[in-house]
Amino acid sequence: MTIRIQAISFDAHDPRAQARWWAEALGWRITDEDDDESVLEPPEGSPEDGVAADILFCAVPEDKAVKNRIHLDLRPDDQAAEVARYEALGARRVDVGQSNDVTWVVMADPEGNEFCLLRALTVEELAED
Repeated sequence: MTIRIQAISFDAHDPRAQARWWAEALGWRITDEDDDESVLEPPEGSPEDGVAADILFCAVPEDKAVKNRIHLDLRPDDQAAEVARYEALGARRVDVGQSNDVTWVVMADPEGNEFCLLRALTVEELAED
């Protein structure tokens, strides 16, 4: 059996605004956009283009009420710099019950969807790839 994850979908009050925010945050491109849904894809011609799953924002009327059951884990080269950049874009740090000794930072986008900024990989971990 062959199967591929095509998209990861998030509910949103404003799919256009969410797509624009995440496009800025990730450096991805919006490939489809309307009032009901907006689609993000990796930069055209990048190694992820056509490989990484799209991110889809779908319009819903209800507010986000509880912690996400699925979220994005993002691995930056410089965690502290990316936390600061995401905060400048409007993200905020959130507590979802993580302990104080974790190596990731839990954040929420403008509509409250949690995501994690992981620590950078070490030189040794990068050499293993």
